[in-house]
Amino acid sequence: MGVMDNVASCCELCGREAPLTFHHLIPKALHKKAFYQKRYTKEEMQTTGLMICQQCHSTIHRFFDLKDLGKFYHSKALLLTDERFASYIAWAKKQH
Repeated sequence: MGVMDNVASCCELCGREAPLTFHHLIPKALHKKAFYQKRYTKEEMQTTGLMICQQCHSTIHRFFDLKDLGKFYHSKALLLTDERFASYIAWAKKQH
């Protein structure tokens, strides 16, 4: 999966058909930190992510700070373990 913006398709989180953005599961602001460089290759950090709609992307960044995203929510499954975010996704899925 490459880093593509505004490709119309279905959001990997809510299923909306909308222009998509690439959400890095390891936030770009953390890529130069030693903690992440020891655990992931540069390519993994740049290419591991989700193609999601802007609404889901904005909600992720509203609910989580960058450090928490990198350490605790670095996969789709981990994002959905957060009760607030899982509730948002359940709501968003009903909107289309």
